[in-house]
Amino acid sequence: MYGRSLRRGFTLVELLVVIAIIGILVGLLLPAVQAAREAARRMSCSNNFKQIGIALHNYHSAYKQLPINGTGPTNEFNNACCGDAVTGTASPPPVAFTRNLLSWLVGITPFMEQQGVWDQISNQHRDDNGLYWPAFGPAPYAIDYRPWNVDIPSYRCPSDPGRGLPALGRTNYGCSYGDSMWRTQYGQNFFQGNTGRWRYADHTGRMRQVRGSCRGMFVPSRGTKFRDVLDGLSNTIMGGEMMTDLGDRNISTTGSRANGRDNLLNNPKFCEDDNQIDPDRPNFWATTGVNYTGTRTMRGFRWADQRPLYSTVATILPPNSEVCLIANHGGHGAIPPSSRHQGGAHVLMGDGAVIFITDSIEAGNSRAPVPYFRNNANQNAVGFASPYGLWGALGTRASSETIEEQLNQ
Repeated sequence: MYGRSLRRGFTLVELLVVIAIIGILVGLLLPAVQAAREAARRMSCSNNFKQIGIALHNYHSAYKQLPINGTGPTNEFNNACCGDAVTGTASPPPVAFTRNLLSWLVGITPFMEQQGVWDQISNQHRDDNGLYWPAFGPAPYAIDYRPWNVDIPSYRCPSDPGRGLPALGRTNYGCSYGDSMWRTQYGQNFFQGNTGRWRYADHTGRMRQVRGSCRGMFVPSRGTKFRDVLDGLSNTIMGGEMMTDLGDRNISTTGSRANGRDNLLNNPKFCEDDNQIDPDRPNFWATTGVNYTGTRTMRGFRWADQRPLYSTVATILPPNSEVCLIANHGGHGAIPPSSRHQGGAHVLMGDGAVIFITDSIEAGNSRAPVPYFRNNANQNAVGFASPYGLWGALGTRASSETIEEQLNQ
């Protein structure tokens, strides 16, 4: 007589316990996995910035100066910019001018392994829609010009989810104007009625104002050289990271207006002091009392556009502070670096090093008037030490300020 063997399985309680243990382990591991992914994205972002630094050094080796932020073919007597390309076979192409609005990122494209983009920009051509374009194309906000719509991977941070319209080609990296604000929108150029933006030797003393006010490594519409950086390349910020806008009223990606030039020049924190930030959600603008114009004040929306909001940073307010503008998207303002990384943002130093700067960096008095030169009778701390502490000192190229911190460890 044969006995029957009994096979014992899991009880329902045991199965539930095992599932609960697995769920707990997954819950414990998931944040670590997410942190590892963000760490990888942050490293990739740093590597992109490092490649931009190498490209800038190679550009300087080739042309003996840094690329100009605010350049391009422009007719001083013709305001045409972007609506003059026509369908057909006419040659040469019709007039279209950049208005001196091309950014520093345009010039380094061939040094960023983007020779195809550079060839299209630097040569007259007819696109697939039959539109003829002159060399260096139209103003950088012309939506029909294909190169301005390209999202160049090396100009993007993987942690930034911003994609597509209403932006053209986005960027997460801007050149540094230091603790500058005054005259950083066009530099020595000016706009006169419908005659276009001119480059004129001494109209209303603009060149003197630029020399006295623009203290960063980059100067709008002027070429700078490494020899101009008297404080040392390793002590001077060359560029900074920035988030692109998602349409969510974030104070670091959407600019608000200070409702007056002198308001912001005399207090870079004017937008905050004017109660424009939501007290219950301090990373966002308030729902009322904020003066901004939608997609016209969005950060990083045009990599080819030289204007401060789109392709520059300033070392006035600490990283991830609010973007406060004197005027609209074409104006100057307090435009700090920002990032989707936790607690700070990357900066590119003059020697090519990439450093992560925290939001809590020593930044002096953020409500101190901006150093600027307006006319012979109004020199506000020109040539003085930056009022914005270590942060401001890192942004100035020749203020003889001693940096006692070891930034790159």
